[in-house]
Amino acid sequence: MKRAVIIGASSGMGYEVSRLLLAQGYTLGVAARREDRLLALKQEAPDRVEVATIDVTADDAPVRLRELINRLGGMDLYFHVSGIGKQNRTLTEDIELNTVNTNGMGFTRMIGEAYRYFAERGKGHIAALTSIAGTKGLGPAPSYSATKAMQNVYLQALEQQARSRGLDIHFTDIRPGFVDTDLLKGDFHYPMMLKPQAVARDIVKAIQNKRHVKVIDWKYAILTAMWRRVPRYIWRNIKL
Repeated sequence: MKRAVIIGASSGMGYEVSRLLLAQGYTLGVAARREDRLLALKQEAPDRVEVATIDVTADDAPVRLRELINRLGGMDLYFHVSGIGKQNRTLTEDIELNTVNTNGMGFTRMIGEAYRYFAERGKGHIAALTSIAGTKGLGPAPSYSATKAMQNVYLQALEQQARSRGLDIHFTDIRPGFVDTDLLKGDFHYPMMLKPQAVARDIVKAIQNKRHVKVIDWKYAILTAMWRRVPRYIWRNIKL
């Protein structure tokens, strides 16, 4: 039986993917800052769900992760979903710093602990929900796009390190476009919005196929391919 830990499982894509993995017979360790929806997940399969309260910005988060893994009896898949994002055209300080703290420090703290756990055992699978926003610097959301680019590169670096150390650790960098979840509500009208259930199915498929990088969906794959080809002197003059 496969055992997966999902950080950020209380809402959005973490919640949707948790339900799909449960339906496929996984035993889950689910964690977030809020417990209410985590307990609802546990009610769906009480004998296959362990619940924990973990704040990725807290210093004790790695210890709490290890405790959850132990209660689960081990971990085969670590899926990191926890993150925040907000447009910040006025560069309000607390928005920028909170985003860096969660998406940068929190991400590094938790991915690092999962990596160390798998390194001790010689194998495992780390998947993370990043974003197409890491493709280019986005003026409306500076810290969000910057931290997502950092996440992309960090996973790539760990993948190279694992190979050089002879560790059988797989990495899946999942980069969705705009998904209709609470994260984007009330902020702006986003184009080409994706349905959470469809995105969750694509995520699970990408993990099972051990994809290295998966952009969701095809429209965003084309869009980001175009973005990469835009010269810097043109990009900086585009109004978003």
